[in-house]
Amino acid sequence: MRQVIIALDFPTLDKTLQFLSQFEQKLFVKIGMELYLQNGPEIIQRVKALGHQIFLDLKLHDIPNTVYGACKGLAQFKVDLLTVHAAGGEKMLAAAKQGMLDGGSPETKIIAITQLTSTSQEQMQEEQGITGTLEQSVERYALLAKNAQLDGVVCSVHEAQRIHQLCGEDFLTVTPGIRREGDQTGDQQRVATPSLAKALGSNYIVVGRPISQSENPEQAYQDFVKNFN
Repeated sequence: MRQVIIALDFPTLDKTLQFLSQFEQKLFVKIGMELYLQNGPEIIQRVKALGHQIFLDLKLHDIPNTVYGACKGLAQFKVDLLTVHAAGGEKMLAAAKQGMLDGGSPETKIIAITQLTSTSQEQMQEEQGITGTLEQSVERYALLAKNAQLDGVVCSVHEAQRIHQLCGEDFLTVTPGIRREGDQTGDQQRVATPSLAKALGSNYIVVGRPISQSENPEQAYQDFVKNFN
């Protein structure tokens, strides 16, 4: 299973709908904090009504009871993917999964953020105080998510193959930081091409600006699909 997810990195509902109107096909799209927090649940309802699959990237991170309640409430929207932070610990991760189940949405897959693709190894060591390599940290978080019965993780392409070896082929890898050759990397540190993502076993690639800021978003999207599939 391989799919391209388009990040809807827009501030308003109107800009989001305008962007989506350029596509004839049904998409898999990411609704992140910027879009969700400024527009609320309506953004999910409107995008879902258009027939698109939704990756709700809220990166929940709090005490287990609070995350449980948040996931139980979000279950009503029946999104396809939802993110929580692996750094919250195994109890919090398990609470997220249980909240979604108790809310009546077993089909929603809960995936854990490992290390952001904007984080370098030096930042991780100096600012987070985590020793060892960045890859070791990602692997540890992936195993934590697996033990908590989550469905997968967000990681960079460069860790996807190892995570499948550790956690199984059915354990999903969602990989941001995707760029074509020659694209600007922006604030991303650990980037990769869609072809490399395919070779290393990523299940989903998340693409934002190279599509959303393209002069021809639909053509850009098709280019990523072609190179990933």
